[in-house]
Amino acid sequence: MPSSYLGRRMASMSLSSKLIAIGGTFFAVAMASIALTMWVTWQLVGGAAAVNEAGRMRMRGYELALTLTKTLPADRAALVGAVDKRLAAFDESLALLREGDAVRPLFVPWDADSSHQFDRVVADWHDLQAKARLIARGERSADAFPDDVDEFVRHIDDLVSAIERHLARWTGVLHSVQVAMLVLAILSSLALFYALKSLVLEPLSRLKLALGRMELGFFATRVRVSTRDELGALGEGFNSMAAKLESLYSNLEQKVREKTAGLEEQQQRLAALYEVAAFVASTDKLDELAQGFARQIRRIAGADAAAIRWSNEANERYVLLASDCLPQVMAQEEQCVLSGDCLCGNPPAKTGTTALRVIPILEASREMSVGGAAQVRDHCEKAGYTTLVTVPLGLHQRTLGEVELFYRGMPVISDSERGLYEALSSHLASAMESLRAAAMGREAAVANERQLLAQELHDSIAQSLAFLKIQMQILRDAMEKNDKPAIEVTMQELDAGVRESYADVRELLLHFRVRTHTDDIEPALRETLSKFEHQAHLKSTLVIHGHGLPLPPDVQIQVLHVVQEALSNVRKHAQATQVWVDVYTQPGWRVSVRDDGRGFDPATGPPDDTHVGLRIMRERAQRIGGALSFESGQDGTCVELRLPPVSASKLPPTPHIASQAS
Repeated sequence: MPSSYLGRRMASMSLSSKLIAIGGTFFAVAMASIALTMWVTWQLVGGAAAVNEAGRMRMRGYELALTLTKTLPADRAALVGAVDKRLAAFDESLALLREGDAVRPLFVPWDADSSHQFDRVVADWHDLQAKARLIARGERSADAFPDDVDEFVRHIDDLVSAIERHLARWTGVLHSVQVAMLVLAILSSLALFYALKSLVLEPLSRLKLALGRMELGFFATRVRVSTRDELGALGEGFNSMAAKLESLYSNLEQKVREKTAGLEEQQQRLAALYEVAAFVASTDKLDELAQGFARQIRRIAGADAAAIRWSNEANERYVLLASDCLPQVMAQEEQCVLSGDCLCGNPPAKTGTTALRVIPILEASREMSVGGAAQVRDHCEKAGYTTLVTVPLGLHQRTLGEVELFYRGMPVISDSERGLYEALSSHLASAMESLRAAAMGREAAVANERQLLAQELHDSIAQSLAFLKIQMQILRDAMEKNDKPAIEVTMQELDAGVRESYADVRELLLHFRVRTHTDDIEPALRETLSKFEHQAHLKSTLVIHGHGLPLPPDVQIQVLHVVQEALSNVRKHAQATQVWVDVYTQPGWRVSVRDDGRGFDPATGPPDDTHVGLRIMRERAQRIGGALSFESGQDGTCVELRLPPVSASKLPPTPHIASQAS
């Protein structure tokens, strides 16, 4: 009864519970054996350390005897100190043996024998210690001291022997425990092997045999389930699977073929989408983009011909951008198609849908006007096309054109293919719009440069030419009156005006030749000051204060133009001998241009052309979100440009002289 109950109990347990029960039992026994072994080993290690310490006591006894017998009486004080030191060391050894040291570990395995021998050693040591002190002070002869030490050492040997006998007993216990652990390991291995064989290997073997029969096509194969553990559940699952396979095997191959075909189709769609996306991303010319896309979408869609048309903003006409395999006559005569004149080029507003359309050409041509139907017959029917598929090119709720696919049969287009064609068309529309935006950006940049150039010409050379025109009229009047002094004065003014215009031209060319550096504006400022010194013959100094984040290139350009305009005013009007340019980078960029010239009265304002220069500088400062201010007096003029603070981690300000020219 107990065995049958145990068998039923084991059969109802899960496999993990069985393994845990068996393994837990052996684990508990193994842990107890290991703990006992570790404790015995600990005792042996501590006893061995105690034997070593006792041996050290023997050595110290002999060292004490040698110190007392070999030291001369004249060194009495040194002898007393040496003896006290050795006695203290011996006391430390006795205390260590008595109290032990759990860290090393060191402790005496106390029993009746070792305790008796230790007490004898302590008693002899006290007697020997007293004799050593008397001998060190010269109150007793050292002749008999070596014999006393020998007797003391014999007692230490007796203590060591007692400890070793105790350790020998523990060693025997350790060997017994190790033998028991070896036997336990053998028994555990046999028990685990039996449990593994009966609980795991045999059920798995039955499952393997059943799987082999299933591979041979015997789907009626079942396994015997005798337990309710994990392998029993696996066997029941196998039986259920075999039953389902037996019932589904008849139509399984058909389902596999359908699934494989679906996966292959999906893979082809993804490959096509990736290929087209990579192509449109790598092309920067509209004709290459359109022609390559037409070729790829015709191949992907399996069409007989493909065309791409671009529409104007009102979707009134559709222009042929590119085509692939389209008859030459058809491409030439349908280069531009008006909306509604043909099956091609119908905007969503007329068709009522923004999705892909499949158009039977012959049927649709009957509903068209006479001219449109004739055009369809002359072109599509002659080429043999019977079906037209149009895919709108849309972007942001706006129709940009359409993709046209021509077939000589009726294609079957699935929903997934519709989605693919629309996705490809969306990629094309985005790429074409990006090219258009890039072209507009380049055009805007050119227009901006032209505007800046026109402003520079108007604010500098145009004013000088107007002045020369006035002087020419004055010269004509003076020549008519034969007023030689006036002619001479006017000629001098004309010469000065021409020189001023020439200087303005050179300065304007200098402005447009200056290039900034991506990471630092300092080299560009240094170059500007160097050319200014060469042109104006003035001394200049550039000082950079602190370290800040670099300015964007467009901001650097405007800052340089402000500095150049300020230097131009200094050259023309200040009559200065020195110019200072200070750049502060923290907390926001601040650039100041100072001179030691004559300045002007702020109440009356600067001269007219200087006023124009200040207006230009203010406009440039406003473009980059900055502010311009100036101060002027008898000691010179200071123009300062302040930029908004840059949000970034601050670096320690370390002013340094970046450039100094004389």
